[in-house]
Amino acid sequence: MSITKEDILKKAEELDVKFVRLQFVDILGTIKNVAITVDQLPTALDDGIMFDGSSIEGFTRIQESDMYLKPDYDTFTIFPWRPKEGAVARLMCDILTPDGEPFAGCPRSTLKKVMAEAKEMGFEMYAGSEPEFFLFDKDEKGEPTTITNDKGGYFDLSPVDMGENARRDIVLALEEMGFDVEASHHEVAPGQHEIDFKYAPVLRTADNIATFKFVTKAVAMEHNLHATFMPKPIFGENGSGMHVHQSLFKDGENAFYDPDDELGLSEVAYHYMGGILKHAPALAAITNPVINSYKRLVPGYEAPVYISWSGQNRSALIRVPSARGVGTRIELRNPDPAANPYLAMAVMLKAGLDGIKNKIEPGEQTIDNIYAMGESERQARAIDSLPSDILEAVNNLAEDQILRDTLGEHIFEHFVEAKMIEWDVYRTQVHDWELDQYLYL
Repeated sequence: MSITKEDILKKAEELDVKFVRLQFVDILGTIKNVAITVDQLPTALDDGIMFDGSSIEGFTRIQESDMYLKPDYDTFTIFPWRPKEGAVARLMCDILTPDGEPFAGCPRSTLKKVMAEAKEMGFEMYAGSEPEFFLFDKDEKGEPTTITNDKGGYFDLSPVDMGENARRDIVLALEEMGFDVEASHHEVAPGQHEIDFKYAPVLRTADNIATFKFVTKAVAMEHNLHATFMPKPIFGENGSGMHVHQSLFKDGENAFYDPDDELGLSEVAYHYMGGILKHAPALAAITNPVINSYKRLVPGYEAPVYISWSGQNRSALIRVPSARGVGTRIELRNPDPAANPYLAMAVMLKAGLDGIKNKIEPGEQTIDNIYAMGESERQARAIDSLPSDILEAVNNLAEDQILRDTLGEHIFEHFVEAKMIEWDVYRTQVHDWELDQYLYL
């Protein structure tokens, strides 16, 4: 059952809540909030709270700046790392215009629009994510370094895994906030960690990802560590991904499952994969949205580079995990945690729905290790590559009318503008590698 206004007000009183943070994300995926006192909570729940949208990245012009934050009642929760007396709560919000309509620049509303399209087709998307992150030491000034606080590897424990205490406290905080955490462990690279939470309806998963990043950074600070979701912070080590498991349900049943198929997959699942693979070059702009994302998407570091699918092969872009029945799903392996979770889920779902509508076939699965293939063999098998940099990805997005329409012109234009500024600054910088290579010319 959904939470009511009365439920929230009663819980706020019982838990001695004094402040409530109304949270949302901007177009680039950065979480923002407006703090209100608990006395303002009834008004916020009824009417929303006005804020100045012109100050938020990619939102509005100064002459049309008034926006409203409309809380989602089901997202009310307490920050467990804050004092119990005078507690702090949060609510995730949609952004509305003064006339009460969804704002065209609201990423959460963008996802809800695609969810409504899926519902018209009889489907509900479920998603689960596997976000990875690094924990780094801070210097004497409290600034983050790239010095890892451990020398651990995959599944290592203390005393090798010195980040175990921080990771444990992150998990405990998430569970107190209502997360269903499935697993947490040290990842392959030193200082790298992963926390997986159970699949849920896609909007809730997107909310969870945004919250997870915020919580992880806050708890890491309590341990005098810096948590980063930068995709590739250390040269020569694996980068951080955010594999997204996804499936569609129809009439309470998993629409991806067909017991009569050799792989246990339905036509809906095959066509959904076909849509994802077709749109993959454009999807990358949203699922891998920063310049550094493409330092991770290179052969040799477990990140997918090639556009293909497989039942087992982890070098493919899409893997189909072995679970069947209610657990039948696909795993898209290229997204990284720098992505705006609402926009990423929206374009993935839209690409999959396009595959279903147009019966797009994914082609034959790739059994062999694609990393070991030569270019000629990949060409012979029609295995294309993901974009090599953000500029190529953005150009692909600009040519993909279906995904442009999904984002809407407001988000598309502001996103592209931000990426072009980012690229221009990057390409005009003189980097340390260039000095090392060319200073003695």
